[in-house]
Amino acid sequence: MNKTNAIYKPPTLPASARLPVNRCNLPAVILGSLTYQRHPVPLEIDGISHFHDDLFRTLATFPTHADRAQRFQDYMTVNFLLDELDEAGLMPGRGRKSRANANYLRQVRGWSFDSDGREGAVLKRWVESRFGLLARHHAGSLADRNSEVYQRYISDGSRGLYATNALESQLDLLYTYCQYELKREYPEQTHLTLYRGINRMDEHEVQSTCESDLQCVLLNNLNSFTSARERADEFGDYILETQIPLPKILFFNRLLPGMLKGEDEYVVIGGVYEVSINTI
Repeated sequence: MNKTNAIYKPPTLPASARLPVNRCNLPAVILGSLTYQRHPVPLEIDGISHFHDDLFRTLATFPTHADRAQRFQDYMTVNFLLDELDEAGLMPGRGRKSRANANYLRQVRGWSFDSDGREGAVLKRWVESRFGLLARHHAGSLADRNSEVYQRYISDGSRGLYATNALESQLDLLYTYCQYELKREYPEQTHLTLYRGINRMDEHEVQSTCESDLQCVLLNNLNSFTSARERADEFGDYILETQIPLPKILFFNRLLPGMLKGEDEYVVIGGVYEVSINTI
């Protein structure tokens, strides 16, 4: 086809939902698109697998998920000095206890209790940095960067990272370990069918670029889903059902012992997704 006659199709991920740079192997305009949902490839955060190669070589020698999970947690404790606050440079003071708890597990559990809280802000800002997908919602719409809601989001994320033991690097490794486990559990799969319960459709941004019979929805840059449809019923009158690429799963409840309160919860990186929308 002559280039002059070709029909230009705009990216399915709007420019307002992405950053021009990120820290992984695909730009946001691709990994946040419908094309990626349909044809996913592995996502790698720059340098993490190589830098922690000894961990993953060791994990390969453990036959059970429980043993690997324990080895991973031990590695995180030692590598990030989670039990050695003085060696990590944390000075005595009123904030010592709260800073001591500001680790990857605290972020995950905080998300489970309130995704619009401080830990949720940290995780959403981490997704912005690593994958270039901008948060759309945090205790309100983030569309207006001059709004109090947006300023509170930035403040919560900054305070959540202050004086931590390389918290963003902990999250890098958590994501990479999650991907390692998913590949072992689902060696022949590229997607999982997951569900999300919502109360109002206007809480989600429906896109006009969809070319299928399904709805195309721009999700927040981080979202909770479940693998059990009956669990999704508990959270809203409308059920979103979609195919989630495995590389877009940040963590899930069975990844580590006692990780999330939801029995079938998956925390999913956002972008544009084809979804079917059903009522209960």
